[in-house]
Amino acid sequence: MNVRENWRIVLLVVFVVGSSLALFAPFAQPDAGNASAVDTSGPTNLQFGLELAGGTRIRAPLVGTTAENLEFGPDQESSIRSTVSERLNVSQSSVNVRGNTDNGGAVEVLEEDVDEGELVAALEAAGVSASAENVRDGTTRETREQTVETMDAKINRAGLSGGQARSTTSVTGDSFVIVEIPNANRSEVRDLIGDRGVVEIVAHYPENTDNGTRYVNETVLTNEQLERSNVGTAQVRQGVPGVDVTLTDDAANDYRNTLREAGFTSGDAASNCRFGESEQAGYCLLTTLDGEVVYSAGVTPGLAELIESGEFLDNPTFIAQTNSIEEAQALQINLRAGALPARLDFEDGTVSFLQPSLANRFKFNALLTGLAAWLMVSGVVFLRYKDPRVAVPMLVTAMAEVYLLLGFASAIGLPLDLSHIAGFIAVIGTGVDDLLIIADEILQQGNVATGRVFQNRFRKAFWVIGAAAVTTIIAMSPLAVLSLGDLTGFAIVTIVGVLIGVLVTRPAYGDVLRNLMLDQGGD
Repeated sequence: MNVRENWRIVLLVVFVVGSSLALFAPFAQPDAGNASAVDTSGPTNLQFGLELAGGTRIRAPLVGTTAENLEFGPDQESSIRSTVSERLNVSQSSVNVRGNTDNGGAVEVLEEDVDEGELVAALEAAGVSASAENVRDGTTRETREQTVETMDAKINRAGLSGGQARSTTSVTGDSFVIVEIPNANRSEVRDLIGDRGVVEIVAHYPENTDNGTRYVNETVLTNEQLERSNVGTAQVRQGVPGVDVTLTDDAANDYRNTLREAGFTSGDAASNCRFGESEQAGYCLLTTLDGEVVYSAGVTPGLAELIESGEFLDNPTFIAQTNSIEEAQALQINLRAGALPARLDFEDGTVSFLQPSLANRFKFNALLTGLAAWLMVSGVVFLRYKDPRVAVPMLVTAMAEVYLLLGFASAIGLPLDLSHIAGFIAVIGTGVDDLLIIADEILQQGNVATGRVFQNRFRKAFWVIGAAAVTTIIAMSPLAVLSLGDLTGFAIVTIVGVLIGVLVTRPAYGDVLRNLMLDQGGD
């Protein structure tokens, strides 16, 4: 075979080999942040969505109340945050002040049961003109996007292959976040994304005052400082689960200075911790998750010496300890992915679960439907041409197109659902339709005597299928970019299938047909 004349066939073979690597090669298995948790039991690297693997789907709004269309300057943001936080008795991490949103300046309070009147009063106290008309339930678009991004990171870090989060807006204008995680039950999903996942290290220690001794809770390491740190993997050391955390230079200095000033490094205070056992708890470092203490312990004498001498700053690593390996794993995920900007409002949302056994039936039926479609197309093609030299390459090319699509889905980690399967079936139909146009244009006008005649006829056919491809892409583009649920998956697969067909498979079919049908004596 002359490679120069048949480069389109060579290109198709290269793409098929690439798809085979994406589908079957071990190194191409999806990386979900925890390789040991990725399901690689199937024969391929394909990922399956909720409808073909079973799992949990959550559709819920975000918890929050937003005052928008406000006017304030960048220099006011810090004071607005602190004033609103103090007036509403919420943490400053639950108050977002955004100076430039879709609806002007906005202040979000990401807590439940926020009274609109109290929020307006808090804004007035902060020097911002506001009224009840400025306040609505929900969050800003920026917060929804950040929440979705963080949820995706948490899902990936947890090794839940095929899971995804996205935001959507209903016809009434209400905004929701949709989370779909295959092979996970309701409790697993709620444990993963049900809370914000704010991790902090808090120093709990006694302080002498004029009225006696009182205990102080002082945040030593904030969630933001921990997120910027180098977080290790959850493991058990000497019977205690925990996660190694290597601090940044700034965080390490804050950590050392706070512990020294609080007295953690003096005398035997470091190892004296009885948090939860006695009112005189001593000196304790508390690991908190969303405000709940998950572990308490004193600073070991060895670490206390390193902190006091300053050697700790040379290697600022400590262990965030927990009560169980499950808590340590949750801690690892939250530290690596970050805290959610806002929580899901499960009470105003819906949670559904699809049994894996039922999903497997869907998967088998989808495979059966695809084979049936291909067999029916095969029968029609053979009845029309009655010539294996035309029909067999046509059907093989159509299958190659689907195979390339599967390789594409595997390469980008696209979780396949029923909407994608419908797109595959549509690609089979449109692909064979275009191949029929090529065959008819070339063969129905008499024998092909020379290569020049073949190229002229093929060029005319390609203009027709090219125009049809452009029309299909234009028609499907709105469905692909809008948040329309299953229609989006159908449109994406159809568009990619059309592009693969026009750029790779249909030109290759033309070269195959030329080699089989062209009179060898032509020039």
